[in-house]
Amino acid sequence: MKSDSPLGFTLIELLVVIAIIAILAAILFPVFANARKKAGETTCISNMRQAGMAFTMYCEDYDGIYPFAIDPADRVTPDIWDSFPDFQKYLATLPYVHEVLQPYVKSKNLFHCPADNGLIWQEFAHRKMNCTEPLFKKYGTSYLYRTEVAARVVGESAISQPAQFNLYMDASGSWHGTGPGDNSYSDEEWSFGVPDLHLRRFNTLFGDGHAKSLRYHQLADLWQMPL
Repeated sequence: MKSDSPLGFTLIELLVVIAIIAILAAILFPVFANARKKAGETTCISNMRQAGMAFTMYCEDYDGIYPFAIDPADRVTPDIWDSFPDFQKYLATLPYVHEVLQPYVKSKNLFHCPADNGLIWQEFAHRKMNCTEPLFKKYGTSYLYRTEVAARVVGESAISQPAQFNLYMDASGSWHGTGPGDNSYSDEEWSFGVPDLHLRRFNTLFGDGHAKSLRYHQLADLWQMPL
């Protein structure tokens, strides 16, 4: 006896299945992407905490003074140090802070943020920083240093509020201002586009060794704290 039921799917049924798959993909893919970014953020914060221990060990070896070193932004835009001419003249020869800390860490991967993929717009004092490749690949680090402590030869004991002092941070976006009183993380600066680094947050290591994720305006406020 022959069945009158058609074999296989009709065109309408096939289109319905494809539509359902497309809807599920649209729902699930962002969830998976955010979960991956969150995992990267966790790794990044772990890196920072270990870097915090490296800073502590360095300071123990050098009478409590923070590393006399710089980050990639300082070498790319030396003019940001025009008000510190005695420090500015050393920029071409000073080591990067991650190079100074290497003897105190187990792996150079500690200086690599999983979110550093070379697609984040790096800009310092309105000057683009080459980011066609990951910052880590180009400079050996995904992070920047509050180099002011080196310029002022500041020690741990001189920081009155270490738990509010941003020592070491994610490298992305407008980092340095363009003049006295500039807020590098102001809404105006970020109108160029907030990078989607860690779900638009920035991991920060503080002077007391703790690290956490901040929104960009929170990190901006920390820059206002005088040393």
